[in-house]
Amino acid sequence: MPPATPANDESHQLLLNQLDIAAVHKPYRNPNWKPSQRRNKNLKQIISESSRKEASVMATQANSGATTPFPPTGTTTDGAQTPAEGDGKAPNLAQAAQNLSTLVLEKNARANFPTGPAITYTNIESAPSLSPAHQRHYCDITGLSGPYTDPKTRLRYHDKEIFGVIRNLAQGVPETYLEARGAHTILK
Repeated sequence: MPPATPANDESHQLLLNQLDIAAVHKPYRNPNWKPSQRRNKNLKQIISESSRKEASVMATQANSGATTPFPPTGTTTDGAQTPAEGDGKAPNLAQAAQNLSTLVLEKNARANFPTGPAITYTNIESAPSLSPAHQRHYCDITGLSGPYTDPKTRLRYHDKEIFGVIRNLAQGVPETYLEARGAHTILK
């Protein structure tokens, strides 16, 4: 290989500049185009933002009446007694006001949602779906996924090998499998 000369380096650089696709003029792109300043958020970002906002609201509600700190005594704040009643000491009105505001918020929440648990993004309590579209079908013989149904016996099966087993079952046996699944019919 011959040693690199300045003339070879210049011709090589000219060739690279000529073949560079970044330097090619692009007439289809508007030179004044700028990306949108609006940012689309995905579901995870929306939920985390909502939970952060909810946590900050709960923190401000918890500190809404606490202008003076509660003295570190042996009293509890579990709601068994109000701090204003106390045990012969000076009443802590700030703590009583805080408990009162919390109770009012809870009562208003119960009035808005009289039945069922409170639904948030972090705890959605609901019954399982009863829609047939969301139910998985399992093979009556093996317990594996059963995407196929035998039209003659109405048993679900996993593959053609199990189909052969189903077709060779004795009379009355398919009904016991259907009964175990809860899909049998009783004719009178």
